[in-house]
Amino acid sequence: MSAATPLWQNFLRFLAPLMLSNALQSLFGTVSNVYLGQMIGVDALAAVSVFFPVMFFLFAFVMGLSTGATVLIGQAFGAGAHDRIKIVVGTTLAVGLLLSMSVGLIGGLFGRQLMMALATPPDILAPASAYARVMLLTMPLGFTFLLMTAMIRGVGDAVTPLLALALSTAIGLILTPMLIRGAVGITSPAWAAAVANAVTLAVLAVYLLRKKHALAPDTALLRHLWIDRAVLGQILGIGLPSAVGMVVMAIAELVLLGLVNGYGSDATAAYGAVNQVMGYTQFTAMSISIAVSILGAQAVGGGDRARLDGIVRTGLAFNLVLTGGLVALIYLVPRAVLGLFITDGAVLDLAKGLLFVALWSSVPFGLATTFSGAMRAAGVALTPMLLSIFAIVAVELPAAVILSRTIGLAGVWAAYPIVFCAMFILQMGYYLLVWRKQAIRRLV
Repeated sequence: MSAATPLWQNFLRFLAPLMLSNALQSLFGTVSNVYLGQMIGVDALAAVSVFFPVMFFLFAFVMGLSTGATVLIGQAFGAGAHDRIKIVVGTTLAVGLLLSMSVGLIGGLFGRQLMMALATPPDILAPASAYARVMLLTMPLGFTFLLMTAMIRGVGDAVTPLLALALSTAIGLILTPMLIRGAVGITSPAWAAAVANAVTLAVLAVYLLRKKHALAPDTALLRHLWIDRAVLGQILGIGLPSAVGMVVMAIAELVLLGLVNGYGSDATAAYGAVNQVMGYTQFTAMSISIAVSILGAQAVGGGDRARLDGIVRTGLAFNLVLTGGLVALIYLVPRAVLGLFITDGAVLDLAKGLLFVALWSSVPFGLATTFSGAMRAAGVALTPMLLSIFAIVAVELPAAVILSRTIGLAGVWAAYPIVFCAMFILQMGYYLLVWRKQAIRRLV
Protein backbone atom coordinates (compact mmCIF):
# COMPACT_ATOMS: atom_id res chain seq x y z
CA MET A 1 0.00 0.00 0.00
CA SER A 2 1.42 3.32 -1.01
CA ALA A 3 1.40 6.04 1.64
CA ALA A 4 1.46 8.72 -1.06
CA THR A 5 -1.93 7.87 -2.58
CA PRO A 6 -5.13 8.78 -0.71
CA LEU A 7 -6.36 6.15 1.76
CA TRP A 8 -9.69 5.72 -0.02
CA GLN A 9 -7.90 4.79 -3.25
CA ASN A 10 -5.77 2.17 -1.49
CA PHE A 11 -8.90 0.87 0.22
CA LEU A 12 -10.81 0.62 -3.06
CA ARG A 13 -7.84 -1.03 -4.81
CA PHE A 14 -7.97 -3.78 -2.20
CA LEU A 15 -11.78 -3.95 -1.91
CA ALA A 16 -12.64 -4.31 -5.62
CA PRO A 17 -10.79 -7.62 -6.27
CA LEU A 18 -11.95 -8.89 -2.85
CA MET A 19 -15.60 -8.37 -3.83
CA LEU A 20 -15.01 -10.02 -7.22
CA SER A 21 -13.35 -12.98 -5.50
CA ASN A 22 -16.34 -13.48 -3.19
CA ALA A 23 -18.66 -13.28 -6.21
CA LEU A 24 -16.66 -15.97 -8.02
CA GLN A 25 -16.86 -18.27 -4.97
CA SER A 26 -20.66 -18.01 -5.08
CA LEU A 27 -20.79 -18.43 -8.86
CA PHE A 28 -19.37 -21.96 -8.99
CA GLY A 29 -21.85 -23.30 -6.45
CA THR A 30 -24.80 -21.62 -8.16
CA VAL A 31 -23.93 -22.75 -11.69
CA SER A 32 -23.08 -26.29 -10.51
CA ASN A 33 -26.56 -26.54 -9.02
CA VAL A 34 -28.03 -25.34 -12.32
CA TYR A 35 -26.05 -28.04 -14.16
CA LEU A 36 -27.30 -30.73 -11.76
CA GLY A 37 -30.91 -29.59 -11.90
CA GLN A 38 -30.99 -29.22 -15.69
CA MET A 39 -28.80 -32.16 -16.73
CA ILE A 40 -29.69 -34.80 -14.10
CA GLY A 41 -32.88 -33.66 -12.39
CA VAL A 42 -34.40 -32.19 -9.26
CA ASP A 43 -33.55 -35.27 -7.16
CA ALA A 44 -29.84 -34.60 -7.78
CA LEU A 45 -30.28 -31.03 -6.60
CA ALA A 46 -32.08 -32.24 -3.48
CA ALA A 47 -29.36 -34.81 -2.75
CA VAL A 48 -26.62 -32.16 -2.93
CA SER A 49 -28.65 -29.75 -0.78
CA VAL A 50 -28.75 -32.26 2.08
CA PHE A 51 -24.99 -31.84 2.50
CA PHE A 52 -25.31 -28.06 3.01
CA PRO A 53 -25.49 -28.08 6.87
CA VAL A 54 -22.28 -30.13 7.06
CA MET A 55 -20.56 -27.84 4.57
CA PHE A 56 -21.70 -24.76 6.47
CA PHE A 57 -20.20 -25.88 9.79
CA LEU A 58 -16.91 -26.89 8.16
CA PHE A 59 -16.86 -23.61 6.21
CA ALA A 60 -17.49 -21.67 9.43
CA PHE A 61 -14.42 -23.26 11.03
CA VAL A 62 -12.24 -22.60 7.97
CA MET A 63 -13.43 -19.00 7.87
CA GLY A 64 -12.61 -18.62 11.55
CA LEU A 65 -9.16 -20.14 11.10
CA SER A 66 -8.42 -17.94 8.08
CA THR A 67 -9.74 -14.82 9.84
CA GLY A 68 -7.39 -15.30 12.80
CA ALA A 69 -4.44 -16.13 10.55
CA THR A 70 -5.08 -13.16 8.23
CA VAL A 71 -5.12 -10.69 11.13
CA LEU A 72 -1.81 -12.02 12.47
CA ILE A 73 -0.26 -12.01 8.98
CA GLY A 74 -1.46 -8.44 8.45
CA GLN A 75 0.09 -7.33 11.74
CA ALA A 76 3.37 -9.10 10.98
CA PHE A 77 3.44 -7.62 7.48
CA GLY A 78 2.77 -4.13 8.83
CA ALA A 79 5.62 -4.57 11.30
CA GLY A 80 7.98 -5.92 8.63
CA ALA A 81 8.33 -9.21 10.55
CA HIS A 82 8.40 -11.56 7.55
CA ASP A 83 9.74 -14.49 9.58
CA ARG A 84 6.59 -14.37 11.72
CA ILE A 85 4.43 -14.54 8.58
CA LYS A 86 5.94 -17.94 7.72
CA ILE A 87 5.25 -19.24 11.25
CA VAL A 88 1.59 -18.15 11.10
CA VAL A 89 1.10 -19.60 7.61
CA GLY A 90 2.82 -22.87 8.51
CA THR A 91 0.74 -23.32 11.67
CA THR A 92 -2.52 -22.50 9.89
CA LEU A 93 -1.86 -24.91 7.02
CA ALA A 94 -0.77 -27.67 9.45
CA VAL A 95 -3.99 -27.32 11.46
CA GLY A 96 -6.11 -27.11 8.31
CA LEU A 97 -4.53 -30.21 6.79
CA LEU A 98 -4.75 -32.20 10.05
CA LEU A 99 -8.43 -31.32 10.50
CA SER A 100 -9.40 -31.85 6.85
CA MET A 101 -7.62 -35.22 6.62
CA SER A 102 -9.39 -36.35 9.79
CA VAL A 103 -12.74 -35.17 8.39
CA GLY A 104 -11.98 -36.85 5.06
CA LEU A 105 -11.12 -40.17 6.69
CA ILE A 106 -14.21 -40.18 8.91
CA GLY A 107 -16.44 -38.98 6.09
CA GLY A 108 -15.08 -41.56 3.68
CA LEU A 109 -15.87 -44.34 6.13
CA PHE A 110 -19.16 -43.07 7.55
CA GLY A 111 -20.61 -40.81 4.83
CA ARG A 112 -23.82 -42.85 4.57
CA GLN A 113 -24.36 -42.85 8.35
CA LEU A 114 -23.83 -39.08 8.40
CA MET A 115 -26.50 -38.55 5.75
CA MET A 116 -28.87 -40.86 7.64
CA ALA A 117 -28.29 -38.80 10.81
CA LEU A 118 -29.38 -35.71 8.84
CA ALA A 119 -32.72 -37.47 8.10
CA THR A 120 -32.03 -37.70 4.36
CA PRO A 121 -35.13 -39.03 2.53
CA PRO A 122 -34.63 -42.71 1.56
CA ASP A 123 -35.09 -42.08 -2.18
CA ILE A 124 -32.04 -39.78 -2.34
CA LEU A 125 -29.93 -41.39 0.43
CA ALA A 126 -27.58 -43.24 -1.97
CA PRO A 127 -26.71 -40.24 -4.21
CA ALA A 128 -26.49 -37.88 -1.21
CA SER A 129 -24.08 -40.30 0.51
CA ALA A 130 -21.94 -40.60 -2.62
CA TYR A 131 -21.73 -36.81 -2.96
CA ALA A 132 -20.88 -36.35 0.74
CA ARG A 133 -18.17 -39.02 0.58
CA VAL A 134 -16.35 -37.36 -2.34
CA MET A 135 -16.70 -33.87 -0.82
CA LEU A 136 -15.26 -35.04 2.51
CA LEU A 137 -12.46 -37.13 0.99
CA THR A 138 -11.29 -34.17 -1.12
CA MET A 139 -11.63 -31.71 1.78
CA PRO A 140 -7.83 -31.27 2.25
CA LEU A 141 -7.62 -29.66 -1.23
CA GLY A 142 -10.57 -27.37 -0.54
CA PHE A 143 -9.30 -26.35 2.90
CA THR A 144 -5.80 -25.61 1.63
CA PHE A 145 -7.12 -23.56 -1.29
CA LEU A 146 -9.46 -21.46 0.88
CA LEU A 147 -6.80 -20.87 3.55
CA MET A 148 -4.09 -19.90 1.06
CA THR A 149 -6.24 -17.42 -0.87
CA ALA A 150 -7.44 -15.85 2.40
CA MET A 151 -3.94 -15.60 3.92
CA ILE A 152 -2.44 -14.02 0.78
CA ARG A 153 -4.80 -11.08 1.36
CA GLY A 154 -3.15 -10.54 4.74
CA VAL A 155 -0.12 -8.97 3.04
CA GLY A 156 -2.38 -6.59 1.10
CA ASP A 157 -2.51 -8.69 -2.07
CA ALA A 158 -6.14 -9.12 -3.18
CA VAL A 159 -5.33 -9.60 -6.89
CA THR A 160 -3.53 -12.96 -6.65
CA PRO A 161 -6.47 -14.65 -4.83
CA LEU A 162 -8.81 -13.21 -7.48
CA LEU A 163 -6.71 -14.70 -10.30
CA ALA A 164 -6.54 -18.05 -8.49
CA LEU A 165 -10.30 -18.10 -7.94
CA ALA A 166 -10.90 -17.15 -11.59
CA LEU A 167 -8.76 -20.09 -12.75
CA SER A 168 -10.36 -22.51 -10.28
CA THR A 169 -13.90 -21.40 -11.19
CA ALA A 170 -13.22 -21.67 -14.93
CA ILE A 171 -11.82 -25.22 -14.57
CA GLY A 172 -14.75 -26.24 -12.37
CA LEU A 173 -17.39 -24.84 -14.70
CA ILE A 174 -15.84 -26.56 -17.73
CA LEU A 175 -15.30 -29.91 -16.00
CA THR A 176 -18.68 -30.25 -14.27
CA PRO A 177 -20.87 -30.66 -17.41
CA MET A 178 -18.17 -32.82 -19.03
CA LEU A 179 -18.21 -35.20 -16.04
CA ILE A 180 -22.01 -35.23 -15.94
CA ARG A 181 -22.11 -36.21 -19.64
CA GLY A 182 -19.39 -38.78 -18.92
CA ALA A 183 -21.79 -40.58 -16.56
CA VAL A 184 -19.95 -39.58 -13.38
CA GLY A 185 -23.32 -38.38 -12.13
CA ILE A 186 -24.13 -36.47 -8.97
CA THR A 187 -20.54 -36.42 -7.71
CA SER A 188 -19.45 -34.43 -10.79
CA PRO A 189 -19.35 -31.00 -9.06
CA ALA A 190 -17.35 -32.46 -6.15
CA TRP A 191 -14.77 -34.08 -8.45
CA ALA A 192 -14.63 -30.97 -10.64
CA ALA A 193 -13.98 -28.78 -7.57
CA ALA A 194 -11.23 -31.17 -6.39
CA VAL A 195 -9.44 -31.13 -9.75
CA ALA A 196 -9.84 -27.34 -10.01
CA ASN A 197 -8.39 -26.85 -6.52
CA ALA A 198 -5.46 -29.22 -7.18
CA VAL A 199 -4.52 -27.61 -10.50
CA THR A 200 -4.90 -24.08 -9.16
CA LEU A 201 -2.83 -24.81 -6.05
CA ALA A 202 -0.02 -26.14 -8.23
CA VAL A 203 -0.15 -23.06 -10.52
CA LEU A 204 -0.38 -20.77 -7.47
CA ALA A 205 2.69 -22.38 -5.86
CA VAL A 206 4.78 -21.82 -9.01
CA TYR A 207 3.50 -18.23 -9.34
CA LEU A 208 4.26 -17.35 -5.70
CA LEU A 209 7.75 -18.86 -5.91
CA ARG A 210 8.58 -16.93 -9.09
CA LYS A 211 7.27 -13.69 -7.57
CA LYS A 212 9.22 -14.36 -4.35
CA HIS A 213 5.92 -13.65 -2.62
CA ALA A 214 5.78 -13.42 1.19
CA LEU A 215 3.61 -16.57 1.20
CA ALA A 216 5.63 -18.55 -1.37
CA PRO A 217 5.86 -22.26 -0.42
CA ASP A 218 9.66 -22.13 -0.18
CA THR A 219 11.95 -24.07 2.14
CA ALA A 220 11.49 -21.46 4.89
CA LEU A 221 7.71 -22.02 4.86
CA LEU A 222 8.03 -25.80 4.70
CA ARG A 223 10.30 -25.69 7.79
CA HIS A 224 7.44 -24.02 9.67
CA LEU A 225 4.77 -26.48 8.49
CA TRP A 226 4.00 -27.64 12.01
CA ILE A 227 1.75 -26.45 14.83
CA ASP A 228 3.19 -23.66 16.96
CA ARG A 229 0.94 -23.81 20.03
CA ALA A 230 1.38 -20.16 20.99
CA VAL A 231 0.53 -18.98 17.48
CA LEU A 232 -2.39 -21.43 17.24
CA GLY A 233 -3.78 -19.99 20.49
CA GLN A 234 -3.64 -16.48 18.99
CA ILE A 235 -5.26 -17.63 15.73
CA LEU A 236 -8.11 -19.37 17.54
CA GLY A 237 -8.51 -16.46 19.97
CA ILE A 238 -9.40 -14.26 16.99
CA GLY A 239 -10.94 -16.85 14.67
CA LEU A 240 -13.18 -18.95 16.91
CA PRO A 241 -15.43 -16.03 17.96
CA SER A 242 -15.94 -15.27 14.26
CA ALA A 243 -16.89 -18.90 13.58
CA VAL A 244 -19.24 -19.04 16.58
CA GLY A 245 -20.87 -15.78 15.45
CA MET A 246 -21.54 -17.29 11.99
CA VAL A 247 -23.14 -20.39 13.52
CA VAL A 248 -25.36 -18.37 15.89
CA MET A 249 -26.58 -16.18 12.99
CA ALA A 250 -27.36 -19.32 10.97
CA ILE A 251 -29.35 -20.84 13.85
CA ALA A 252 -31.28 -17.57 14.26
CA GLU A 253 -32.12 -17.66 10.53
CA LEU A 254 -33.57 -21.15 10.97
CA VAL A 255 -35.80 -19.85 13.78
CA LEU A 256 -37.01 -16.96 11.59
CA LEU A 257 -37.60 -19.36 8.70
CA GLY A 258 -39.76 -21.47 11.00
CA LEU A 259 -41.88 -18.39 11.78
CA VAL A 260 -42.15 -17.54 8.07
CA ASN A 261 -43.15 -21.10 7.15
CA GLY A 262 -46.16 -20.74 9.43
CA TYR A 263 -47.64 -18.26 6.93
CA GLY A 264 -47.67 -20.74 4.04
CA SER A 265 -45.68 -21.59 0.93
CA ASP A 266 -46.09 -18.13 -0.66
CA ALA A 267 -44.45 -16.57 2.41
CA THR A 268 -41.60 -19.12 2.23
CA ALA A 269 -41.05 -18.39 -1.47
CA ALA A 270 -41.02 -14.64 -0.76
CA TYR A 271 -38.55 -15.25 2.11
CA GLY A 272 -36.18 -17.06 -0.27
CA ALA A 273 -36.31 -14.30 -2.88
CA VAL A 274 -35.90 -11.42 -0.43
CA ASN A 275 -33.01 -13.22 1.28
CA GLN A 276 -31.32 -13.67 -2.10
CA VAL A 277 -31.54 -9.93 -2.75
CA MET A 278 -30.45 -8.97 0.77
CA GLY A 279 -27.55 -11.39 0.40
CA TYR A 280 -26.00 -9.12 -2.25
CA THR A 281 -26.23 -5.99 -0.07
CA GLN A 282 -24.92 -7.81 3.00
CA PHE A 283 -22.19 -9.40 0.88
CA THR A 284 -21.00 -5.88 -0.03
CA ALA A 285 -21.00 -4.87 3.64
CA MET A 286 -19.06 -8.01 4.68
CA SER A 287 -16.43 -7.42 1.99
CA ILE A 288 -15.86 -3.90 3.37
CA SER A 289 -15.54 -5.35 6.89
CA ILE A 290 -12.89 -7.84 5.71
CA ALA A 291 -10.96 -5.01 4.03
CA VAL A 292 -11.11 -2.95 7.24
CA SER A 293 -9.86 -5.93 9.24
CA ILE A 294 -6.90 -6.72 6.96
CA LEU A 295 -5.77 -3.15 6.28
CA GLY A 296 -6.37 -2.31 9.93
CA ALA A 297 -4.17 -5.23 11.01
CA GLN A 298 -1.34 -3.85 8.89
CA ALA A 299 -1.77 -0.46 10.58
CA VAL A 300 -1.70 -2.13 14.02
CA GLY A 301 1.45 -4.01 13.02
CA GLY A 302 3.07 -0.72 12.04
CA GLY A 303 1.89 0.94 15.27
CA ASP A 304 -0.01 3.59 13.28
CA ARG A 305 -3.14 4.36 15.30
CA ALA A 306 -4.01 7.39 13.17
CA ARG A 307 -4.05 5.21 10.02
CA LEU A 308 -6.30 2.69 11.75
CA ASP A 309 -8.76 5.49 12.59
CA GLY A 310 -8.63 6.61 8.96
CA ILE A 311 -9.34 3.06 7.75
CA VAL A 312 -12.41 2.89 9.99
CA ARG A 313 -13.71 6.21 8.67
CA THR A 314 -13.08 5.03 5.09
CA GLY A 315 -14.90 1.75 5.76
CA LEU A 316 -17.90 3.63 7.15
CA ALA A 317 -17.94 5.94 4.13
CA PHE A 318 -17.73 3.02 1.67
CA ASN A 319 -20.64 1.34 3.44
CA LEU A 320 -22.76 4.44 3.06
CA VAL A 321 -21.79 4.87 -0.60
CA LEU A 322 -21.59 1.26 -1.88
CA THR A 323 -24.00 -0.63 0.38
CA GLY A 324 -26.35 2.36 0.60
CA GLY A 325 -26.12 2.97 -3.13
CA LEU A 326 -26.95 -0.67 -3.94
CA VAL A 327 -29.90 -0.56 -1.52
CA ALA A 328 -31.19 2.65 -3.16
CA LEU A 329 -30.83 1.13 -6.63
CA ILE A 330 -32.86 -1.95 -5.65
CA TYR A 331 -35.55 0.25 -4.08
CA LEU A 332 -35.91 1.99 -7.44
CA VAL A 333 -36.62 -1.26 -9.35
CA PRO A 334 -37.75 -3.85 -6.75
CA ARG A 335 -40.06 -5.81 -9.07
CA ALA A 336 -37.35 -6.18 -11.72
CA VAL A 337 -34.85 -7.49 -9.16
CA LEU A 338 -37.27 -9.84 -7.37
CA GLY A 339 -38.59 -10.97 -10.77
CA LEU A 340 -35.27 -12.77 -11.32
CA PHE A 341 -36.33 -15.23 -8.60
CA ILE A 342 -40.16 -15.09 -8.67
CA THR A 343 -42.64 -15.44 -11.54
CA ASP A 344 -45.90 -15.61 -9.56
CA GLY A 345 -47.52 -12.14 -9.37
CA ALA A 346 -49.04 -12.57 -5.90
CA VAL A 347 -45.76 -13.79 -4.40
CA LEU A 348 -43.92 -10.96 -6.16
CA ASP A 349 -46.22 -8.36 -4.55
CA LEU A 350 -45.76 -9.99 -1.13
CA ALA A 351 -41.95 -10.09 -1.52
CA LYS A 352 -41.85 -6.46 -2.63
CA GLY A 353 -43.60 -5.32 0.55
CA LEU A 354 -41.26 -7.38 2.74
CA LEU A 355 -38.21 -6.11 0.85
CA PHE A 356 -39.21 -2.52 1.58
CA VAL A 357 -39.41 -3.33 5.30
CA ALA A 358 -36.01 -5.01 5.60
CA LEU A 359 -33.59 -4.06 2.80
CA TRP A 360 -32.35 -0.73 4.22
CA SER A 361 -31.11 -2.57 7.33
CA SER A 362 -28.06 -3.74 5.34
CA VAL A 363 -26.59 -0.25 5.87
CA PRO A 364 -26.54 -0.33 9.71
CA PHE A 365 -25.40 -3.95 9.42
CA GLY A 366 -22.42 -2.79 7.35
CA LEU A 367 -21.60 0.03 9.77
CA ALA A 368 -21.67 -2.42 12.69
CA THR A 369 -19.34 -4.89 10.94
CA THR A 370 -16.92 -2.06 10.14
CA PHE A 371 -16.44 -1.37 13.85
CA SER A 372 -16.15 -5.07 14.71
CA GLY A 373 -13.68 -5.56 11.82
CA ALA A 374 -11.48 -2.75 13.16
CA MET A 375 -11.40 -4.27 16.64
CA ARG A 376 -10.67 -7.71 15.17
CA ALA A 377 -7.66 -6.14 13.39
CA ALA A 378 -6.12 -5.60 16.83
CA GLY A 379 -6.96 -9.13 17.94
CA VAL A 380 -10.13 -8.21 19.88
CA ALA A 381 -12.85 -10.56 18.63
CA LEU A 382 -14.59 -12.01 21.70
CA THR A 383 -16.41 -8.90 22.93
CA PRO A 384 -17.73 -7.86 19.47
CA MET A 385 -18.96 -11.44 19.00
CA LEU A 386 -20.71 -11.45 22.39
CA LEU A 387 -22.37 -8.12 21.57
CA SER A 388 -23.66 -9.54 18.28
CA ILE A 389 -24.96 -12.70 19.95
CA PHE A 390 -26.67 -10.57 22.63
CA ALA A 391 -28.38 -8.55 19.89
CA ILE A 392 -29.55 -11.72 18.12
CA VAL A 393 -30.79 -13.56 21.23
CA ALA A 394 -32.12 -10.64 23.28
CA VAL A 395 -33.38 -8.37 20.47
CA GLU A 396 -33.91 -10.10 17.11
CA LEU A 397 -35.63 -13.33 18.12
CA PRO A 398 -38.01 -11.80 20.72
CA ALA A 399 -38.85 -8.95 18.29
CA ALA A 400 -39.60 -11.41 15.48
CA VAL A 401 -41.87 -13.54 17.69
CA ILE A 402 -43.75 -10.59 19.25
CA LEU A 403 -44.15 -8.58 16.05
CA SER A 404 -45.21 -11.59 13.98
CA ARG A 405 -48.05 -12.11 16.44
CA THR A 406 -49.09 -8.46 16.44
CA ILE A 407 -48.63 -7.27 12.84
CA GLY A 408 -48.24 -10.56 10.95
CA LEU A 409 -45.60 -11.67 8.44
CA ALA A 410 -44.08 -8.17 8.10
CA GLY A 411 -43.24 -8.39 11.81
CA VAL A 412 -40.72 -11.15 11.13
CA TRP A 413 -38.97 -8.92 8.61
CA ALA A 414 -39.10 -5.90 10.93
CA ALA A 415 -36.77 -7.85 13.22
CA TYR A 416 -33.92 -7.34 10.71
CA PRO A 417 -33.71 -3.52 10.92
CA ILE A 418 -34.29 -3.72 14.68
CA VAL A 419 -31.41 -6.14 15.30
CA PHE A 420 -28.98 -4.52 12.86
CA CYS A 421 -29.60 -1.07 14.36
CA ALA A 422 -29.03 -2.62 17.81
CA MET A 423 -25.77 -4.21 16.60
CA PHE A 424 -24.65 -0.87 15.14
CA ILE A 425 -25.31 0.97 18.41
CA LEU A 426 -23.63 -1.73 20.54
CA GLN A 427 -20.52 -2.11 18.33
CA MET A 428 -20.09 1.65 17.86
CA GLY A 429 -20.66 2.30 21.56
CA TYR A 430 -18.06 -0.27 22.64
CA TYR A 431 -15.60 0.92 19.98
CA LEU A 432 -15.86 4.63 20.91
CA LEU A 433 -16.39 4.42 24.67
CA VAL A 434 -14.15 1.49 25.61
CA TRP A 435 -11.90 0.01 22.94
CA ARG A 436 -10.66 3.23 21.36
CA LYS A 437 -9.41 4.48 24.75
CA GLN A 438 -7.20 1.43 25.20
CA ALA A 439 -3.64 1.03 23.97
CA ILE A 440 -3.29 -1.31 20.98
CA ARG A 441 -0.40 -3.73 20.62
CA ARG A 442 0.41 -6.12 17.82
CA LEU A 443 0.24 -9.80 18.68
CA VAL A 444 3.17 -11.04 16.54
